Amino acid sequence: MADIIIIGSGIAGLSASLYSARYELSTVVIGDILGGATSSAWTVENYPGFEAIDGYDLIVKVRDQVAKLGVQIATDRVVDIDKIADGFVLKTEAGETHQGKTVIFAVGAARRKLNLPKEDDFAQGRGVHYCTTCDGPLYKNKTIGVVGGGDAATKGLVLASQYAAKIHVFVRSDHLRAGLVNMEHLAEPIKKGQIEIHYHTEIAELLGDDKLTGVKFKDGKTLELDGLFVEIGAIPEVALTTKLGIELDEYGYLRVNNMMETNVPGTYAAGDTTNFFGHFKQDITAAAMGSVAATSAFNFIQKHST
Repeated sequence: MADIIIIGSGIAGLSASLYSARYELSTVVIGDILGGATSSAWTVENYPGFEAIDGYDLIVKVRDQVAKLGVQIATDRVVDIDKIADGFVLKTEAGETHQGKTVIFAVGAARRKLNLPKEDDFAQGRGVHYCTTCDGPLYKNKTIGVVGGGDAATKGLVLASQYAAKIHVFVRSDHLRAGLVNMEHLAEPIKKGQIEIHYHTEIAELLGDDKLTGVKFKDGKTLELDGLFVEIGAIPEVALTTKLGIELDEYGYLRVNNMMETNVPGTYAAGDTTNFFGHFKQDITAAAMGSVAATSAFNFIQKHST
């Protein structure tokens, strides 16, 4: 039986394994995609220690670091979990069974997509992004589009307005669903024409061959763009946790306290599967939550082993 099983091999899960291994706890990481969302990031320019680094390269560095500490990393998907007397038992898609004294959920959240042809191809560093806060600075003095009218989208617009020369916002409805503070920040760039909002607008096609060059709308009109940011929310991966009775918050994310503890003893959550920092979901916050979750698991094991 492992001391800690971490479900998810993104930056949150790997950071948790780094700390758990340094606590000399036997640690198993199980994830179907190494690096999660970070592995498909184009260029990361806001992670301490790296002026600029490819997202996948960052993940590989962390993976190699934890592997040297003896962390087992399995490329697999956990499909079932049960509580047992001294911990938890997990079953995977490949038919493996793992037992752990504690479990950290770091499975992240799936970004909502437009579900258009070429979207997945262009998302590989070719013009389509899902985090304006993360990748907006890459488009300094360029023209970008932002899909979405919610609070996350408008927060991204505030930051993007510091870099992009022109920002087109595509909203399906007739208004932005944003907080007053964000709208106040957007007032000046909208007045200057830097931000142009297109209401009742939906994208029908992504244009370009090797990379995005523009978009085509349902009314047949086209618009040239250097980059497109899809900010229409995310769906947290919480299906496994409901069986254990782990509480969700009002947005459907795993509810945790400031030590990343859930309401079920011995279980913790980190990264985008929680809403601890609200819409501010970054590699650095995910890594921080992972380290805290591992520390809480260590304290739990110490307490229950005496």
